[in-house]
Amino acid sequence: MKKLLLLFFFFTTLFLRPLLAQTTQHMAKATYSNPLGVQFGDPYILYTQGTYYLYGTGGGADKGFMAYSSKDMVNWKAEKQVYFHNNKNGWSDPKASWGGAFWAPEVYEVKGKFYLFYSAQWQVNPSREVENFRIGVAVADKPTGPFIDLADKPIFDPGYPVIDANVFFDTTGKAYLYFSRCCYKHPVQSEVADLARKKGWYNEIEESWVYGIELKPDFSGVIGEPVLLLRPPVSLSDKQAEWESRSVTAHEVNRRWTEGSVTFKKDNIYYIMYSANHFGGQYYAIGYATSGSPLGPYTKAANNPVLQKNTDQGGSITGTGHNSIAYSPDGKEMFCVYHGRTEKTGDERVVCIDRMAVKNGKITVFGPTTTPQKLPSGVITAVSNN
Repeated sequence: MKKLLLLFFFFTTLFLRPLLAQTTQHMAKATYSNPLGVQFGDPYILYTQGTYYLYGTGGGADKGFMAYSSKDMVNWKAEKQVYFHNNKNGWSDPKASWGGAFWAPEVYEVKGKFYLFYSAQWQVNPSREVENFRIGVAVADKPTGPFIDLADKPIFDPGYPVIDANVFFDTTGKAYLYFSRCCYKHPVQSEVADLARKKGWYNEIEESWVYGIELKPDFSGVIGEPVLLLRPPVSLSDKQAEWESRSVTAHEVNRRWTEGSVTFKKDNIYYIMYSANHFGGQYYAIGYATSGSPLGPYTKAANNPVLQKNTDQGGSITGTGHNSIAYSPDGKEMFCVYHGRTEKTGDERVVCIDRMAVKNGKITVFGPTTTPQKLPSGVITAVSNN
């Protein structure tokens, strides 16, 4: 009898093992976990013809930008470098600080062409400024490039360094460029600055501010003058002051950032998400503001920040910021795409995605997460159709 039972279990195990393996494999494909397998900052996702393309700062690019591709927004394949600074119209200075600072690329598909907006150090620098960032735009026939600058100069020169370009295409047919004026040589008087001086932390506090301006239809320049949309709070009694000043009050650095903006419209409300605090520190976090017009005025949300470090709740992610927005393959789910740092990755920035909801003027981001999450809706169908 014992022999019969042993034989039964033996053959049962042989029969079930492939089924268990298939089940385990299926379960593994049904979820994802942050961070994803891409290491760079300022992630931006473009979705076109059933494929996602991911662009960002760093990631192994040599004075330019890399691209990754995916069918499910989770598993990414490195493509190649898609933009090189020395293309025929290149205007940047690769020998400037931070290796030319090729930062924050975003790619948009317009009338069959692909346009890459980015920040870099401008080679026209007679006063030899350490931060001489401007915004450029390059064009390609494919999302994987090669991208060639539209002109041998930045889109425009506001007279101060600017980074973090984001373009919003309104239902009116107009396009708007959003950007961040750098903190560099921009000391601002505020109660936070007074506190820092009184405490002996810093003599002055520099700030970066987010502006918006209308773009020419062919992206060859801008229309009008930049409009100030967002800045750090002046008063300590402002409810936003605490979270937007953490890098100062924690003595990380004498700067307050407002950068990495992304603008979208839903139910006739304009939303602008932005990042505050030191991009290299643990307090980098995301907030948002709303308006009835693409160029404001914008009102910051009461539930800010909507994404921040979770180490004080037992998590492992810090430095969550500079996000973009992406949708699942079936368009039913909205995702916040951002970079962060984990205990394992240290100072290396890694890409994360988490679901978000937008309803009645309120944004909720369900993150940061590192536990298994369901794949974006529509992924199975999208993969099976390949």
